[in-house]
Amino acid sequence: MKNVCIIEDSGTIRKLYCTILNKAGYETKDFEDATSAFNWLQENEPDLIIMDILLPDMNGTELVVKVRELPHLTYIPILAVTGFSSLKDKEVFLSAGFSAYLSKPIIPNELLNQVKELIG
Repeated sequence: MKNVCIIEDSGTIRKLYCTILNKAGYETKDFEDATSAFNWLQENEPDLIIMDILLPDMNGTELVVKVRELPHLTYIPILAVTGFSSLKDKEVFLSAGFSAYLSKPIIPNELLNQVKELIG
């Protein structure tokens, strides 16, 4: 079973992502802040990270740089999920180290299709 780490400060959205992915056969581990997630990621290797950009303690672009510095997570797919949806925003996120990008509000099938594209 593939493991997905979800980093999202909204409890409602986090629960929605977990439900969608669990029903599709993925195992999930979720966090509401960047610090807790990063501490866990230093010792673990999920198949995919889904990350909100606006987190309470660190923004997603800062966190993705820190994650990419961890040798065991250098090439892991990381999906940015955010309300920022301009072409310039997308370019910034992808150049920061994200593998892909989805804008909110998330449509469940779009999320699943992106996850399947990234990790099968």
